[in-house]
Amino acid sequence: MTEMNFFGHRPPGIETDALPGRLIVIEATDAAGRSTHVGRLKEWLEDEGYAVMDTGLRRSDLAGPGIQAAKEGHILDPITLNLFYATDLWDRLERRILPGLRAGMVVIADRYVFSLLARAAVRGVSQRWLEDVYGFALVPDRVIYLDIDVEHLVPRVVATSGFDYWESGQDFLRGHDMFQNFVTYQRLLLAEFRRLADRYGFAVVDARGSAADIFRALKEEVGQVVRGMPMDDPVVDVAIEPLDLAIGAFGSGQDPVDIAGTRNGVGEVANAAEDVASGDDGLAEDQPSERSAFGGSSQRR
Repeated sequence: MTEMNFFGHRPPGIETDALPGRLIVIEATDAAGRSTHVGRLKEWLEDEGYAVMDTGLRRSDLAGPGIQAAKEGHILDPITLNLFYATDLWDRLERRILPGLRAGMVVIADRYVFSLLARAAVRGVSQRWLEDVYGFALVPDRVIYLDIDVEHLVPRVVATSGFDYWESGQDFLRGHDMFQNFVTYQRLLLAEFRRLADRYGFAVVDARGSAADIFRALKEEVGQVVRGMPMDDPVVDVAIEPLDLAIGAFGSGQDPVDIAGTRNGVGEVANAAEDVASGDDGLAEDQPSERSAFGGSSQRR
């Protein structure tokens, strides 16, 4: 069961104490192999018989396209950018992640609130303000961090996407040498990720090894989280609230009342949950205190 614990105050309208699904987060900087392994984990879990949903930053219908368009203009300040990302995260949490967990699915997040915290921290955004903004985020069952150093990261970036404006810190670092700015920014970002890993107890996987070794370590971590999940009829004993079904139907042209009526019969409820799951889903000037609104996450393994 996923315990309904939040980093700050419980958002309004969420009364359930636990859900049968699992929320697993994969964190890493860009080009560390994060998205590749998310896809491989999804295939592996589905082969094992689990229902799986993956989600990631900028995948909400509400805010995702706006973030992408705004970032292409290279004009966003850190505060505006984080308000954008907070909207994106809330929309996916409300319309994708929580319905998926309620349906008994394994939800894999390709980056979560921690990437947003790390990015904002190196740009000098107040930690206290960030914790207030992202306090609605659900605490995951496990956060797995793919740890890499700049020396191993640079060849991967050169061989794939090349140096990116935002991932090189061009929006706040001085100088016109993108390579040097990339190295400087990534060193700052990786140091912040490691600080977050210690603070929130991430499971850390060495991402400098072979793809096979990394995936083997990821399967071990994920296997510990999903072990014991009911896979036969995970929705039967879970009360699906009409509000959440209405959220799942938003924009579909269906009447929320008609969808709520699918409570009659296990098969119909499972179909409703499957419909919800099939939609398109998609940083510190203040030093953090020992106890804050973000009071810890999964334990280190």
